[in-house]
Amino acid sequence: MESKRRILIVGGGTAGWLAAAYLARSLGLPDNQHVEITLLESAEIGIIGVGEGTFPTIRNTLKFLGIEEARFIRETSATFKQGIRFADWARTPENGVHDHFFHPFEAPFYAEDAELVPYWLLQDPRTRRPFAEAMTIQNRVAEAKRAPKRPDESDFSGPLNYAYHFDATSLAHVLAERAGELGVGHVEDRIEGVETDDRGIARVLTRRHGAIEADLYVDCTGFRAELIGRALGEPLKSIRSVLFTNRALTCKIPYASAAAPLESYTIATAHEAGWIWDIGLRGARGIGCVYSADHVDDDRAADILRAYVGAAADDLSPRRIEFEPGYRERQWIGNCVAVGLAGGFLEPLESTGVVLIEAAIAMVAEMFPHSGPIDAPARRFNQLMAARYDNIITFLKLHYCLSQRQEPFWRDNRDPASIPERLQELLEQWRYRPPGRFDFILDLESFAFFNYQYILYGMGFRTDLSPGRGDFPNVRAADRIFARIRNFGERATQDLPAHRALIEQINAEGEPAFAL
Repeated sequence: MESKRRILIVGGGTAGWLAAAYLARSLGLPDNQHVEITLLESAEIGIIGVGEGTFPTIRNTLKFLGIEEARFIRETSATFKQGIRFADWARTPENGVHDHFFHPFEAPFYAEDAELVPYWLLQDPRTRRPFAEAMTIQNRVAEAKRAPKRPDESDFSGPLNYAYHFDATSLAHVLAERAGELGVGHVEDRIEGVETDDRGIARVLTRRHGAIEADLYVDCTGFRAELIGRALGEPLKSIRSVLFTNRALTCKIPYASAAAPLESYTIATAHEAGWIWDIGLRGARGIGCVYSADHVDDDRAADILRAYVGAAADDLSPRRIEFEPGYRERQWIGNCVAVGLAGGFLEPLESTGVVLIEAAIAMVAEMFPHSGPIDAPARRFNQLMAARYDNIITFLKLHYCLSQRQEPFWRDNRDPASIPERLQELLEQWRYRPPGRFDFILDLESFAFFNYQYILYGMGFRTDLSPGRGDFPNVRAADRIFARIRNFGERATQDLPAHRALIEQINAEGEPAFAL
């Protein structure tokens, strides 16, 4: 008789319940009687986040899990996210003058007869439109506070690429319900201890249910890393010498009115020692001040947050979150694999937390050994996850090292000693050509070459193509395409609904109708 493979997911929250639902769906539960999945949830392991941002990959994940888009939006206070608007990153504001640029999810427009990026680079920097505005209609749509899709379009599809902002606690509830429907068992108890043996984890000891044993343990216990860190002793590799922020003050601020317009992007505003995120949920804004404790103390960070929030700061009681930026080089050891914060956390910039959960659990599901040694995929898994973390670190550092702000935090970020060697090499090459697809290995990346283009040219990086101007003769064709992008952008602002209006319509459609 075939033995049943038992998977124990330790810890709830987004990581735990997403892992549970994804594995159940991938492994054919509840019909597959050869795999058993249980989630052990412990009250002392809380959920971090007042508002989360995501990548467009979350749409495929939710669709795969069988969660309807409208239900997800209603039950998590979700809104649409079309990218990130960066304010004051390139330079320190002076005399009330602020800079900003947009990092959209849409790739730059591509035309076979005129690759547009070189033609934009060859335009006069004093008069050309900002890169994202010139290359895609999404910049115009987002600035006009329009949604990326129409009400009658099918789940998880629309004319523009998009993700979501959502409430993390509410998403965990939605995922938990779906995991239950897929046959995942649920145990609520306090973890009293973890015993190890030559396989890795021998058993998890709980207060009321005693010892719980499994073939594969998935550590989703957040920063506590109860299994991979405390029990198995795998250290966190700090990357504090590259990414300096290590604290955040978070809060939620209600809107002045229920009909207040909704932004469809995360706002990331730089300050003297880090940055502030501003995420628009349906009923409130999730705001967080991310900072380096080596450059400002907690009191100064609180003042920065209050100054940003304005009048609503009178009743502000922010929550402080401390973190060490880094990751575990071995996230799969023996019969234990870490997913989410237990495996690592870099910082909130570019919303990489959820996408790293998606990447990790997708690999676990595909590599899962239905027989034989449970740790057979460990080496490959660890190589792939470490490479993905390192590449994200490179992309995040790009945001900081290009800034011309003059505060100590930003000057330190320009120190070559803090810039990864690979990034230094790429920046040197990109002085003479734009980033391209052969700069990156797709399966190891969370960001494509055009994501680098948006940040580089949004921050004012100079790529000099003028010595090869003659290699780009289709100037008129390119100008016509630039004009079409502008026209399509204006037309889209008329065709697409207001972001707030679409969110309210989706929520209204889920409300019960009462007969009088």
